[in-house]
Amino acid sequence: MEWSRIAIGLVIFLVLPPHIIGLWWAVGSPLNFDPNRICRRSRKLRGSSKQRDICLREPEIVQEVVRGTKLGMMECQFQLRHHRWNCTTMHNSFIKVIRHDTRQTAFVNAITTAGVTYAATQACSMGKLHQCGCANLPSGRNELETNEAWVWGGCGDNVEYGYTKSKEFVDAHMKRRSDIGTLVTLHNNEAGRLSIAKYMRRECKCHGLSGSCTLKTCWKKMPTFRDVGNRLKSAFDGAVKVTGGNSGENLIPEDDTVKQPTIKDLVYSMESHDFCQPDRKSGSLGTEGRRCNSTSMDVGGCDIMCCGRGYHEVLAEKRENCRCRFHWCCVVNCDTCSVVQTIQTCNGYNLG
Repeated sequence: MEWSRIAIGLVIFLVLPPHIIGLWWAVGSPLNFDPNRICRRSRKLRGSSKQRDICLREPEIVQEVVRGTKLGMMECQFQLRHHRWNCTTMHNSFIKVIRHDTRQTAFVNAITTAGVTYAATQACSMGKLHQCGCANLPSGRNELETNEAWVWGGCGDNVEYGYTKSKEFVDAHMKRRSDIGTLVTLHNNEAGRLSIAKYMRRECKCHGLSGSCTLKTCWKKMPTFRDVGNRLKSAFDGAVKVTGGNSGENLIPEDDTVKQPTIKDLVYSMESHDFCQPDRKSGSLGTEGRRCNSTSMDVGGCDIMCCGRGYHEVLAEKRENCRCRFHWCCVVNCDTCSVVQTIQTCNGYNLG
């Protein structure tokens, strides 16, 4: 599994100076899922007093940071699966790519910070954390919904708690600096948190005789993490290249014809490598052998994925269940069918 390869890559992060990469990346390694080891590394990398307090007083929060970071990394690999750089951790690619404030780094920071927020909030709702519980009930109803018979109740997701803990642990060690890299990272971290906090949904349960639903009890629920990933992927596609403002404390678009990015937008300050060919310095693995879609004009299409080098096709036989039948009760029997697929993969670098 690819997660087994993360160990080498992210462990190297632990020895990088803090101006290169944030401390919290350290927790993404499967070799470092022990909160005690994470917190010892925090002290070595001069983590903030707030981080040290969390390590000492709330070690269970560090467990949720670990879980959320892993959740974010898995979503990163899903969302970028059709891109030339697909959030891979093979051959230290991941480490080298996110050393720079590129569009890819913006997405990685946002999605993993969102993951930490999501995990901490979810832990509250599930009763895993003794220091938090259900969200406070909202006051009043939406004016457009007053014709419905419903009341606030139940156990709403305490996103305020998840938001706060994510901010305390992820951002704390960066707040003393005001260089453009720090401003970009903090902006994208906040965009990740807001991709959850600003999109809470209402979930309801019906009450009444014979399922009549004469009254609903409703509570606030987080969006699914796939929805969060989809939203941040859209922000990745429309990310804004920025530079530092005159005050040194704000970011402005590099192109003066581009509107000022909002708090929900992703920003970056450096152009990305094209990732077409292997390059050890940048972390590019190239795209030789990557699967592509010859009928697509999108990023996963062979024209873009293969960088104009062309592709070749092979026929592959796949066996799958078919003609499934349900038998009372409760068995499903299926036949096994053979399906021939056409698979396109990118050519190497010395062809055509």
